[in-house]
Amino acid sequence: MDVSVVVLAAGQGSRMKSALPKVLHKLSGKPLAAHVVDSARQFSSDISMVVGHGAELVRQYFAESSVKFCLQNEQLGTGHAVAQALPKLPESGIVLILYGDVPLTRVETLQALVNQVADKSMGLLTVHAADPTGYGRIVRNAAGAVQAIVEHKDANEDQLAINEVNSGIMAVPAWTLHEWLPKLKNNNAQGEYYLTDLIAMAVENGVAVNTVHPFKEEETLGVNNRLQLAQLERWHQQQIANQLMTDGITLLDPNRLDVRGQLTAGRDCIIDINCVFEGEVTLGEGVSVGANCVIKNATIGAGTVIEPNTVIDDAAIGENANIGPFARIRPGTHMANNTKIGNFVETKKAIIGEGSKVNHLTYVGDAEIGTGANIGAGTITCNYDGANKYKTTIGDNAFIGSNSTLVAPVDIENGAFVGAGSIITKSAPADQLTLARSKQVTISKWKKPIKK
Repeated sequence: MDVSVVVLAAGQGSRMKSALPKVLHKLSGKPLAAHVVDSARQFSSDISMVVGHGAELVRQYFAESSVKFCLQNEQLGTGHAVAQALPKLPESGIVLILYGDVPLTRVETLQALVNQVADKSMGLLTVHAADPTGYGRIVRNAAGAVQAIVEHKDANEDQLAINEVNSGIMAVPAWTLHEWLPKLKNNNAQGEYYLTDLIAMAVENGVAVNTVHPFKEEETLGVNNRLQLAQLERWHQQQIANQLMTDGITLLDPNRLDVRGQLTAGRDCIIDINCVFEGEVTLGEGVSVGANCVIKNATIGAGTVIEPNTVIDDAAIGENANIGPFARIRPGTHMANNTKIGNFVETKKAIIGEGSKVNHLTYVGDAEIGTGANIGAGTITCNYDGANKYKTTIGDNAFIGSNSTLVAPVDIENGAFVGAGSIITKSAPADQLTLARSKQVTISKWKKPIKK
């Protein structure tokens, strides 16, 4: 049967104490609801999101997606929320109901849930909670069949002793929603329309309620405040760290790693403490990343060493390169094999040829450097005139002396040697020494100023 998905994302999230809607707060660098939508896309392109508080901000974030929005003007319970999506749901097939603040349910778990659904059966995700306080209890009969879900505030003493609780996530035949949601009542302690009342209706109408349990309880945990968000973040990062180590990567402290996107690493990589990986990052075999590095949307070739406190953003680094410490590699940088970027160097839109070195205290922007070039300390490519950007070209085996200023557009030809302290505004010819310094003058009768 075809699957449609409903994501409930209308809650205010008042305990977050934030102007930002709760479902847009980030876990692992991505909004909570985005995690849920990404999982939903594994099952269907027919995704409806019920929005309420902060609806416009949520719409804006998902504007480029194919998500359909349903507005819940008043938050009258989960049953009422799903009812807002009814006009967009097919009469037949399966409907998977997810929550925008429950980000870490595994696709494998959801697939097991969907597999429970037939025309006369539904799937319910339950968990045996260490602390069931606040959760709806799963009430079973003597044969172990689910009979109902009783919300915590409506539960009696015996029911409160049950530790199997409702996650809220379920997969149901679409016809049950169209037939039963309009029949929900709000005669409960909260005065709300509970989606969980569908379970009792299913039992009454001979629809089997099949339960599925997650691999870990954290798969079912929602976020209601920033403390819970932080706790879930750390658990999620620990799972990433565990997988990386299983795959042959050394983490010098697994508790001090943050992956905010997708990190792919080859064998024998070593990652030191407090490193952050954002977006899509690929590390080749044997890459070493020093402490306190931030790497975003980058490809790092095998054998490259990244020294501590280096920032790399939207760049491609070749094999056996060396970068840092305290280097900043900005978008558009392409470093070939066996290149070196030293401490306190910044690059931007720079193509650096094989074997070339930019050792320290230098800025290289909008530049193309050939092979085997050496850029001395304090060199600057002056690429911006206040309105437009211009390119600097440095040829193969060129040598740029320290504290030189290359005013773009300018060409330093193959094998050219630029003397230290030069301001270069014209092409430097191949295999020749070019100097551009003012004459040194000594004032013999000069006197040191005296403080008045």
